[in-house]
Amino acid sequence: MVFGRVFAVLGLCVVLSACDEVVVASAPSGPSGQVSQIPDQFRTSSEAAQAFAQMTRTMEPVAERECRARTRGVNCDFRILVDDRRSQPPNAYQTLDDNNRPIIAFTIRLIEDARNVDELAFVMAHEAAHHIEGHIGRQRENALAGAVIFGGLATLSGGDTSSVETAQRLGASVGARSYSKEFELEADALGTIITARAGYDPLRGAEFFNRIPDPGNRFLGTHPPNAQRIETVRRTAAQL
Repeated sequence: MVFGRVFAVLGLCVVLSACDEVVVASAPSGPSGQVSQIPDQFRTSSEAAQAFAQMTRTMEPVAERECRARTRGVNCDFRILVDDRRSQPPNAYQTLDDNNRPIIAFTIRLIEDARNVDELAFVMAHEAAHHIEGHIGRQRENALAGAVIFGGLATLSGGDTSSVETAQRLGASVGARSYSKEFELEADALGTIITARAGYDPLRGAEFFNRIPDPGNRFLGTHPPNAQRIETVRRTAAQL
């Protein structure tokens, strides 16, 4: 776990170079020693940051437990990072560091734009689900297969070295996108389960799909339509 008496490391050092790690104090505690009550609806960015701290301490162990139950030989020790550059749009994603430790990264603007703690919890669970489902490895395999197929076709058609390399790059791009929509829906479904098991409301958390641009159902698009994602959450939640 990353979170103990601190809540986040600002500066995405595993992805960005020349960044500083800034430790931010954890959410304040009440007289009983319990973390102070998170408001139902965030009014300030400070409330959002406090909620993020508390949610992470609750969510990370649940995601880790789910990861260990569903995988074998996979690093399930999630590290949660926040990119504090305000130039970055609201976003979150999952990646791996050099030791294959799973990273879940949030931009500061996503945290501030969230309306409630359930939205933050659902986003974290969704990104954890990408790791549990092995989507990075599966995407790499698809990219490699696409590069081989497109490169082979270019070779058979008599293309020169430059043409073959161009075809391989195009094939890798097409291959990586081939199942990205399915990956997102898989992460939505498992993310719903993780969110609920951590004690948050996945239906309320998925309401942020109603506020972001709808990618529609574009050919080779990377994300499915928002309505399809909301329906996936609803269907999965109904089965719990």
